Amino acid sequence: MALEQVDAYLEKHRDHFEAQLKDLIRIPSVSAQPDHDPDTQRAATFVRDDLAAIGLKAELISTQRHPLVYAEWLGAPGQPTLLVYGHYDVQPPEPLEPWLSPPFEPTIRDGNLYARGATDDKGQMFTHLKAAQAWLKATGSLPVNVKFLIEGEEEIGGVNLEAYVAEHRDRLACDYAVISDTSQFAPGMPAITYGLKGLAYFEIHVQGANRDLHSGTYGGAVANPLNALATILASLKGADGKIRIEGFYDAVKPLEDWERAEFARMPFSEAEFQADLAVPSLVGEEGYTTLERKWARPTCDVHGLFGGYSGPGPKTVLPCKAGAKLSFRLVPDQDPKTVGELFRAHVRKFTPPGVSVEVITQQGAPAVLVSVDSPGFRAAVRAIEAGFGTKPVFIREGGSIPVVGLLKQHLKVDTLLLGWGQNDDNMHGPNEKFSLADFHRGIKAGAHLLEELANEPA
Repeated sequence: MALEQVDAYLEKHRDHFEAQLKDLIRIPSVSAQPDHDPDTQRAATFVRDDLAAIGLKAELISTQRHPLVYAEWLGAPGQPTLLVYGHYDVQPPEPLEPWLSPPFEPTIRDGNLYARGATDDKGQMFTHLKAAQAWLKATGSLPVNVKFLIEGEEEIGGVNLEAYVAEHRDRLACDYAVISDTSQFAPGMPAITYGLKGLAYFEIHVQGANRDLHSGTYGGAVANPLNALATILASLKGADGKIRIEGFYDAVKPLEDWERAEFARMPFSEAEFQADLAVPSLVGEEGYTTLERKWARPTCDVHGLFGGYSGPGPKTVLPCKAGAKLSFRLVPDQDPKTVGELFRAHVRKFTPPGVSVEVITQQGAPAVLVSVDSPGFRAAVRAIEAGFGTKPVFIREGGSIPVVGLLKQHLKVDTLLLGWGQNDDNMHGPNEKFSLADFHRGIKAGAHLLEELANEPA
């Protein structure tokens, strides 16, 4: 009976929910740009005020940059507690020229809401606020205890979040956590992401002579840092796509048979994938499909190179320094620190004579793997089927969401990654969008999740 009341409330308030989302999206809360600091404050206040209006105890928590929003409703003693994480900050909208409508003026085209933050993460995060609102306004209570932690620094690395979580473990204690900041597998194919890759990001700085030199006068007698860098980078991977760092694969958790079968049954065409990218061929580690490589095998990629002369016309210079930015996407059970140690040892081994090399660690996060046979996962499957009308598929993602590991480390809780977006929503790019139908399906799934979690033992 209660769920029927909640579903009726959701249907009745569809237009109001969309109007509220548009109001939130109109706030240009670009966390990376100091000129928008007042806007991030306004967005945080908007979220805080909405949670308070719903019926939760809500507050702003100041940080050195952008505030956290925390809210809670703890009126279900003996029931599990759900922590909802999201973020109200957005990426910069630039470049502006490709946008078909102003990035902070929500515009509906073909059933999609176009604006910066529509899907990443204002739209997806907002579904959980509206799910809680439906329960509290329609029935006066929630089936479970609920806590919200909404930050304003996700797009700049969550610089103040970890300290808060580490210092407030008791306040944030929960049985389940949920994040909606990912995507469905395809239209009409909702998904639960049960695995994320980790990350180990480095810079290599190669130093040669104490100044740039004439290549004719000094070439052949003094080491060229760019040549040395090329030697080091070329040593990292073989033609078979395997990473050549000694010990790199020792801790890699292999794919289970059911996972390979699940991936294989996905409606994914490697030929269409290749054609869409307009590349002559697909490459990667031998013995694995494209989805397996993308989702569940470690990778190594160079992201940037610097050194020497790259302006117009020739300049026969022998540069004194060169460098590269590169990362390894990691899988369970690889440890970023161990990978860093193995990488440094490999660089030392393959550094040619005549140069010195410095390896700088930029970022590190472990991979995440959630059991698909847990109470929370089972509840999420049923909730998504209620919201979307079909059972979700189980997928992994090649990206990293550091907060998932953060919650695991400090709160000892696994996170349910329930994505309502689509792969073509242009997150971080021009013309970001969010399907309004999926927005409402996500709200309904979120509302049913609260009931389904109450039916599962914590």
